[in-house]
Amino acid sequence: MTARSGAVVVAGEALVDLVPEPGGAFRPLLGGGPFNTARALGRLGVPTAFVGAVSRDSFGDQLAATLAADGVGLEDTLRTDLPTSLAVAQLDAAGSATYRFYFGGTSAEGLEPATALRSLPQRVSALHVGGLGLVLEPLSSAVDALVERVAGHALIMVDANVRPSLIQDWERYSARLTRIVRRADVVKVSDDDLRALAPDRAPDVVAQELLDQGPGIVLLTLGAEGAIAFGSFGARRVAAPSVTVIDTIGAGDTFSGCWLGRWFETGLPLSDADAVQEATDFACRAAAVACGRQGAIPPLRQDIPPPASREDRAR
Repeated sequence: MTARSGAVVVAGEALVDLVPEPGGAFRPLLGGGPFNTARALGRLGVPTAFVGAVSRDSFGDQLAATLAADGVGLEDTLRTDLPTSLAVAQLDAAGSATYRFYFGGTSAEGLEPATALRSLPQRVSALHVGGLGLVLEPLSSAVDALVERVAGHALIMVDANVRPSLIQDWERYSARLTRIVRRADVVKVSDDDLRALAPDRAPDVVAQELLDQGPGIVLLTLGAEGAIAFGSFGARRVAAPSVTVIDTIGAGDTFSGCWLGRWFETGLPLSDADAVQEATDFACRAAAVACGRQGAIPPLRQDIPPPASREDRAR
């Protein structure tokens, strides 16, 4: 359970990933960045609510049932007759995934601002947004409305999770991202995100620029190289555990959810460098577990290995 009162709300898309298997067939796996993040929080025992449109078709029923099994709340008013959105994954030799999305007239983009606001729990400790909630309409307008409603009352965390293939108007996208970053307390970006946003500059430099826009913390994930937490205390680097990678689907979402979940257990301010580093280490260990599984399956708490000993870190 968290050290803070109120639920953590995760807003955004729930969809189905079609993942290639040997022989050319595709296996449907439940996903969507915010859906995965909400599951990661719920599987840690954090009171969590998902705010996103979920279809009433068979895929949507599976998505809703999975959220419920992981202890994540979903209001029935968020169910829709639109079909479930699909993302076709392409895996490279290292298991890293890229996607082709099928969204037109489907559920992921279908969250309206008024519906989103009505679905908020009475007490909100944190709001997590990002991904396609910065791109698709009316979903992105719903995200804007949620951020506006809770700003100043709850911690806001944004995971950029940039999808270049879906961004048709980069100027408009950048303006929305900048607006939400300025309202956020925690910003999580990957090195791939920052290469998409600023291809000619080093990711750590761009991460520092994001911090200068106003958030308390910027978390830069580096895949197998771990992560760096930037804050008023400077920069703290955390190593990633060694793991045999099956695929990286959902690893970044697991990082986000587990970082936020661990942070709320500490109840400490974002200026506490040791607490930030500990939460970042916890998130790296959780993401490593996710990389050893096919598809986005965040770990239960007992699945996450303990921190490396000082002797192991020195090797």
